[in-house]
Amino acid sequence: MTTVLVVEDEIEIARVVRDYLDNAGFEVIVVGDGGSAIASVRSAKPDLLVLDLGLPGRDGLDVAREIRRWSNTPIVMLTARGDETDRVVGLELGADDYVVKPFSPKELVARIRAVLRRTRAAERGAEVLRAADVEIDTGKMRVTVAGRPAELTPTEFQLLSTLVAEPGRVFTRGQLLDAVHGVAIESYERAIDAHVKNIRRKIEPEPGTPRYLLTVHGVGYRFADA
Repeated sequence: MTTVLVVEDEIEIARVVRDYLDNAGFEVIVVGDGGSAIASVRSAKPDLLVLDLGLPGRDGLDVAREIRRWSNTPIVMLTARGDETDRVVGLELGADDYVVKPFSPKELVARIRAVLRRTRAAERGAEVLRAADVEIDTGKMRVTVAGRPAELTPTEFQLLSTLVAEPGRVFTRGQLLDAVHGVAIESYERAIDAHVKNIRRKIEPEPGTPRYLLTVHGVGYRFADA
């Protein structure tokens, strides 16, 4: 059974999220603080983490930063912080999606399923993609750049795979959102910019002057075709 770790200190919200996920067929673990979240990711190895940002002690951004040092477990942030800056910071720390309170529990379940679908789709694939010095083994979710491994989150992996599969093609942000989220999920185009910034930090020799993942101003992004 797929396990979801819910990190939420508001008891009523935690109960609602737990009940909806339980009814959707997930095994659910609930904790209420950042320290317990980190310990549970290490011990229970959940398939996905639903992470509130406004936690007692270590807040959710600090928890995400710590987890991303040693784990690519998918993260869906759930928070009352709806400001654009907070969204971008969360995504740049490696979140796969971001849901703002007040929220629809059904939408949250749909977003969780979408993140898990793209994670599993990448794991099931058996294709090796190559462009420039970048090689992607879709079956093993492995990325190497000039022979050097790069650790990407599931969303970053799907986004990079989409671009590398068609080097030289210009993708709009909307097209990339469709590729990584699916057209049924209403998303946020600035999220693509945050994910691209993360990918560049992981694969580019000099992220400020990218060699591989190139911006097409006013349109979107393309992967270098040479």
